[in-house]
Amino acid sequence: MTVRLLVVATALGCVVLSAAAQGARPAIRKLGTIDCDMVETNPVVFNNRLYRFEYVRATRYAPNTTGESYFRFIDVATGAPTPAFAKGCHLGSAYVLGETMYAYGVDAWGGQHIKVFWSKDLDTWESRTALELPGWQIFNNSVCSDASRHIMAFEIGAPPEETGAAFTMRFATSDDLIAWTLTPPECVYTKERYSACGDIHYLDGYYYMIYLEALPGCWEPYLVRSKDLIHWESSPYNPVIQHSDEDRRIANAALTDEQRKRIETATNANNSDVGLCEFEGRTVLYYSWGDQHGTEHLAEAVYDGGVKALLEGFFPSPSK
Repeated sequence: MTVRLLVVATALGCVVLSAAAQGARPAIRKLGTIDCDMVETNPVVFNNRLYRFEYVRATRYAPNTTGESYFRFIDVATGAPTPAFAKGCHLGSAYVLGETMYAYGVDAWGGQHIKVFWSKDLDTWESRTALELPGWQIFNNSVCSDASRHIMAFEIGAPPEETGAAFTMRFATSDDLIAWTLTPPECVYTKERYSACGDIHYLDGYYYMIYLEALPGCWEPYLVRSKDLIHWESSPYNPVIQHSDEDRRIANAALTDEQRKRIETATNANNSDVGLCEFEGRTVLYYSWGDQHGTEHLAEAVYDGGVKALLEGFFPSPSK
């Protein structure tokens, strides 16, 4: 059957899905907020345990009193953090292959170098430069593997001839997750308009990427897919999730009264920086909500099925 999608505009100009579309799309359940001022995160499974990778900002994250940004992992079951690493790096992501954890980050917001860190115990780390692009501005990144190689999606703001309308997602490839090579310029999404915060996955011949779409008055995560990183198809069920009062639920009992008051009253105009992985038969998602201008909150959601069912579910088969 063909599902007809109806959309209406709110006062802010943001898209609202019709009841028919809501019923057809995969059902993602928002669990609520777990932290304040924590933005760039993604879940990973390492040695059969669920971890949350976190980029801890130097100034905006109040519990960080070191004066430096750094990366860490949180054991989700216990809440225990691993030792800090990658001091001075920014806008990171993590990826697991076999018994090794990899993490990637830039030397600065809008930096020219992506660094890679790798470890087998989350304590001792090796590192080197993964990709160097003089004159470019690099921000968020995400990594996946296809049948023969590894793919990195990374967000850029310059140079203008590569970026078009900032921000834009570009791509690189690697044989070993350490040394990376830039793909040709036609591998891009998209130079036509704002497209940021990519989270990339590979399934059955398709690259699926969640990115942030700028809408009138708000920012929401959209899902696209491609077979070649050049030609892209957008899900008819976009956005993946939308900012809503469900974001304000308290999902961490340790949040202070001050934090809870802030969560209750903060401006909410975005769901962004989505990261996801599969764990024990469910898909775990982390995302940010807030005003998209510095006041942000970390929230968690789940899909009661695997990543394959979730991503493919956003692209219904054409009617016979």
